Amino acid sequence: MDEAQLRDLIPGVLAALVRRGADFATAEDAVQEALIGAIEKWGTGSDHHPEDPKGWLITTAWRRFLDLTRSDVARRECEARVSDEPTPGPTESADDTLQLYFLCAHPSLSPASAVALTLRAVGGLTTRQIAHAYLVPESTMAQRISRAKRTVSAVRLDQPGNLRTVLKVLYLVFNEGYTGGDPKVADLAVEAIRLARQLAATSDDPEVTGLLALFLLHHARRPARTRADGSLVPLADHDRSLWRRDLITEGVAVLQAALARDRLGEYQAQAAIAALHADAQTVHETDWVQIVEWYDELVRLTDSPVVRLNRAVAVGEADGPHAGLAALAELDPTLPRYTASAAYLHQRAGEIATAADLYVAAATQAQTVAERNHLTLRAATLRQRLSGGDG
Repeated sequence: MDEAQLRDLIPGVLAALVRRGADFATAEDAVQEALIGAIEKWGTGSDHHPEDPKGWLITTAWRRFLDLTRSDVARRECEARVSDEPTPGPTESADDTLQLYFLCAHPSLSPASAVALTLRAVGGLTTRQIAHAYLVPESTMAQRISRAKRTVSAVRLDQPGNLRTVLKVLYLVFNEGYTGGDPKVADLAVEAIRLARQLAATSDDPEVTGLLALFLLHHARRPARTRADGSLVPLADHDRSLWRRDLITEGVAVLQAALARDRLGEYQAQAAIAALHADAQTVHETDWVQIVEWYDELVRLTDSPVVRLNRAVAVGEADGPHAGLAALAELDPTLPRYTASAAYLHQRAGEIATAADLYVAAATQAQTVAERNHLTLRAATLRQRLSGGDG
């Protein structure tokens, strides 16, 4: 088994410990230590592993959990409820991942903390990887995750958060995977789609299917989103022949079924915008007027400043860059990607020097390394044009 296969077992192992009475924070630590022990004991890619790797991890993690709590009152409480060893026999085969998403998405946590905890406990990412994705110091992210684990430690697995919170966390986790450059982070987008399918199969809420449609339509564009060196390709420059038409067809069908319920929500509206992009064979065929109308619906549903920012860019495409800049001027300039949006609209208006300066400023505010590199390259290209270069 390789490390990725081992990490796939984490949700089931963690859920097994929590069901047996382990508090979430200590159980998560114990599972991580068991995982490290497995990698060291079996060796990455080695064939020398037990017949039931999940059972081995559960047993090892449970023993480590008991070691971690042996001198604490929590140990005596746990031992009053459960035995020292997991029940012999085949381990649970049920998919516990979605249950853990509900637990990590408890309403007592902020969305940012819930996503960080999910990435760590369910996604199997290291604290360093998560900190890198958020562009914060590792120590800061470690504190955030520790606080989140303490918060949910008293919550039982059968007392999770609500559906709306889970949808929000799934949305943010998908975005981490979709925008991340790390292959392990990228896998989270696929995992979010799988879990959204499970939710859609058991839920009567059209927002669940709307979220699934949104995931499918965005993921369909993923093959064209980055170059071989990992650098970002703007949507306008995508090679649309690389888009996955199977996912677009499925996403549109799922969205139409959701919209037919006549209970519009923010994820359905976002999916409708993504569908309009997917429907355009070239960037020039994009129906920006209808996209602005859907952004108007999103503003009505969410009153989100970020949605208003995206709407301003769409207005710039539909009615010209100066109209977009006018819409942008009504918003808070401290919004994420405000400066980058202003740079793009100024560039469209032919104001190259202003756009170059704004791209430099936007790069310092970028939320990911890939985005920062992309904005820096944009600035350099425009400055080369101003100096009479070939760029």
